[in-house]
Amino acid sequence: MHKSTRIILTLIVLSAFALASISVALASDTKQEKCPVRGGTINKDVYTDYQGKRIYFCCPPCIANFKKDPEKYMKKLEEEGIVLEEAPGNKKN
Repeated sequence: MHKSTRIILTLIVLSAFALASISVALASDTKQEKCPVRGGTINKDVYTDYQGKRIYFCCPPCIANFKKDPEKYMKKLEEEGIVLEEAPGNKKN
C-alpha cells in the first residue's frame, strides 16, 4: 500500500471517530438547571408538574407565570434541549 493511501485511510478513520463522538455529545440529555421563566438557578423545592413532567423554578412567583402560558415555556425548554424529569407517579417502566 502506498504511503499516501495509508494517510488517506487513516484520516478517514479518524474523521469517522470524531463525527461519532460529536454525535454522542449532541445527543446527550441536558438536565434542567435554569428556571424557564426568569433564567435563574432552579430550587428543587419549587416546582410544578405539567403533562407528566416535573418543571423546576427559581421562586414561587415563576410557577404562576408558567401556568399563565405553559406551552410557551415548554417550547423554550424543548428548544434548549432540556430533558425534563418524569413527575412522580408518572414513571415509565
